[in-house]
Amino acid sequence: MSWSQTLRRNMKVIGVISVVLVGLTYFMLPSEAKDNKPKVTDKVFFDIEIGGKSEGRIVIGLFGKIVPKTVKNFVDLSTKETVGEGYTGSKFHRVIKDFMIQGGDFTRGDGTGGRSIYGDRFEDENFKLKHYGAGWLSMANAGKNTNGSQFFITTVKTPWLDGKHVVFGKILEGMDVVRKLENTKVAGSSPAKDCVIAKSGTLPVDKPFSVEKEAVEG
Repeated sequence: MSWSQTLRRNMKVIGVISVVLVGLTYFMLPSEAKDNKPKVTDKVFFDIEIGGKSEGRIVIGLFGKIVPKTVKNFVDLSTKETVGEGYTGSKFHRVIKDFMIQGGDFTRGDGTGGRSIYGDRFEDENFKLKHYGAGWLSMANAGKNTNGSQFFITTVKTPWLDGKHVVFGKILEGMDVVRKLENTKVAGSSPAKDCVIAKSGTLPVDKPFSVEKEAVEG
């Protein structure tokens, strides 16, 4: 066998081995890596009141495998029952139609307060997820690495926020309630009536499940 024939044979063998290795690598990947869809690992609910009237429940799916530190912060603050210690009793203090609704300032209620479970502020975990459309949950901040407890829910696609705010959840139920909040009367961006998270808490997730990277209908 000539040198050139040997080389060609070896190249074919290398090619076959490469294909096999790629295939094995694919099957060893977790399912969310294969389909490129984020998996919901935790669920949080907000029972909403506007002007003292019950308007329904928002259920949010959280991506604990992608942004575990950010999700833990949100979950822990959602389970605190004492007003002034977590999300229960706090307000959506900023509402901008065709953009987003913002809440989570449980210490001052005006967007200047709040705190994380890790201290006053914590760093941006990552920017793996984007603001794909209406119904995505993201951390509000005052610049790089200034996450506390404040968050916002998009009501449209906001690509200019990608890489600047950590996305960590998506609305699973109650997008109609988000729209009620979005359409409440405002003075500037401050709701005319108090938009309150009357109660927050967690819901069980028996098995993590994937969601689409797209807007929430409603």
